Amino acid sequence: MANVLLKNLVKNYGKMEVVHKINLDIEDREFVVLVGPSGCGKSTTLRMIAGLEEISRGEIIIGDRVVNNVAPKDRDAAMVFQNYALYPHMNVFKNMAFGLQLRKIPKPEIESRVNKAAEMLELTEYLKRKPHELSGGQRQRVAMGRAIVRNPSVFLFDEPLSNLDAKLRTQMRIEIKQLHRKVQTTTIYVTHDQVEAMTLADRIVVMRDGYIEQVGNPMEIFQNPVNTFVAGFIGSPPMNLVPGKIIMENNTAGLKFNDEFMLPIPEKPGKDMEHGKDVIIGLRTEDITINNDNNLLPDNWKTDGIAEVVEPLGSETNLHMNLKGIKLVARCDGRLKVNAGDRFKMALNLAHLHIFDAQTTLSIY
Repeated sequence: MANVLLKNLVKNYGKMEVVHKINLDIEDREFVVLVGPSGCGKSTTLRMIAGLEEISRGEIIIGDRVVNNVAPKDRDAAMVFQNYALYPHMNVFKNMAFGLQLRKIPKPEIESRVNKAAEMLELTEYLKRKPHELSGGQRQRVAMGRAIVRNPSVFLFDEPLSNLDAKLRTQMRIEIKQLHRKVQTTTIYVTHDQVEAMTLADRIVVMRDGYIEQVGNPMEIFQNPVNTFVAGFIGSPPMNLVPGKIIMENNTAGLKFNDEFMLPIPEKPGKDMEHGKDVIIGLRTEDITINNDNNLLPDNWKTDGIAEVVEPLGSETNLHMNLKGIKLVARCDGRLKVNAGDRFKMALNLAHLHIFDAQTTLSIY
């Protein structure tokens, strides 16, 4: 097992810098997910760790060894690719055993490792099949098995589920999480899917344009985003982000959206509000709900709204609401009958209010 340390990691393509001084300390046995939109540098960072991309500047340390100039096969890291990268002419057993054969591992040990990995991944009955005889999920399991048999110090996953359908992705997420619990190997996982990041990670690294925006455990990232980018990227649907202005009246802070719509700002120790400051207000969809008799929120946290678009999802329904000229997405129980054009009293849970500086986009509340 090993920790992984990235120190001032930089990647240039010619004169263009695409990864900018990444610093990250990944602990032994930790499951870390790099997440962000396409082009944010997450896969490039992973490929530098694997040795498949040359490092422009900085250091990569695996365990107690700087691996900048170490060949990929000697880094003690096993990578699972998006496209499986299986040999089509080899059966499952040979695909999983091939890397061990190249390393001159004794045949009995190869058989033991492959059979153990196959049992762990429920592939035993498929060992004699060729890749084209397997489903997408089974092929991905074979790719994972090929990595497991190497007994590496680090697993590297590069968007391994993106080629699978929604049902298989859910199933494979569970299997990857169970696998990590069994083998307890340091894992670095790249995805653009924030649901994968939230469900798999011990810690999430949110990236944008080659920079790290925030690092934290899933709920920390979800509940306390450092800026509007993280707030809008993590969460499904994403957080509502609406421009507004801070208004101070009689030493009480409020948020003004337009001439008709204002909300109070609950007091927080150490959070001083500046009158007239332009801000971006953030509220999660689950914090905007249809008011009912059981709602104990203050009356000044409630307002009238019209449902413009209704998205039924089964257990819940997303409501695209117009609240006095402000467009927000709310959430309600899927069993509640709601139609476009319906008017409701909406309750906004301002205990979970976020306020971001409109200029810097950084969280200030």
